[in-house]
Amino acid sequence: MTVSPAMRRYAAEIYRLQQDHEQVPLSLLSSHVDASAQAISTMIKRLNKSGYLVHEPYKGVRLTASGEKIAMPSLRRHRLTEVFLVKIMKYDWASAHELSDVFERGVNEELEDRMDELAGNPTRCPHGEPIPSKDGIMPQVKDEALIEVPSGSDCIISRVRTHDIDKLRYIAEIGLVPGTPFHLFSCAPFKGPLRLQMKPQDHLIGYELASSIWVEVPKRGVGNTPLPFKK
Repeated sequence: MTVSPAMRRYAAEIYRLQQDHEQVPLSLLSSHVDASAQAISTMIKRLNKSGYLVHEPYKGVRLTASGEKIAMPSLRRHRLTEVFLVKIMKYDWASAHELSDVFERGVNEELEDRMDELAGNPTRCPHGEPIPSKDGIMPQVKDEALIEVPSGSDCIISRVRTHDIDKLRYIAEIGLVPGTPFHLFSCAPFKGPLRLQMKPQDHLIGYELASSIWVEVPKRGVGNTPLPFKK
């Protein structure tokens, strides 16, 4: 069966969402896909019938192994496009995700290869997410949520997992971009603020903002793919 670009885009969005959800509710998918409820229902039935996902009514969907495979080309193109927009075209990282949703649809294989070359063959997008290889292999990233790291840990920011434009711009403003090292001085109990010791100045951030930041803790031996460029 021929896999359409639309099928790949849906599979890619489900792949992103299932990193944080055992099963992706259709209501959540709907909030991340610019399509009507009817169009989403039709596509889910198509992907289910083709064996690319499992749909449990009232619970949600999850990709099968073959579904994850068809998601890789779209994920690769999207994340490469984000790097190209930020690194080559000088857009800010807050705008890159939404712009990529439109931009990538006009990118063919030749353009993809050229963008990859011009961007320096990146392995991470500007937000730190891994970029699948051309043959569809997703690099493994061994990091953890900052809110789960004990106080006193030395950390390196690995990923910033939000597409909220205001949050991304604030995070960039205070320098908490992938590749940045800091020392987690303290974390107040009951979802209190976190104090980060870093150069050129320390920062106190709230629990909600911290929940979007994932880190590698070198002393634990985590992390095995290069971090993205720092702006």
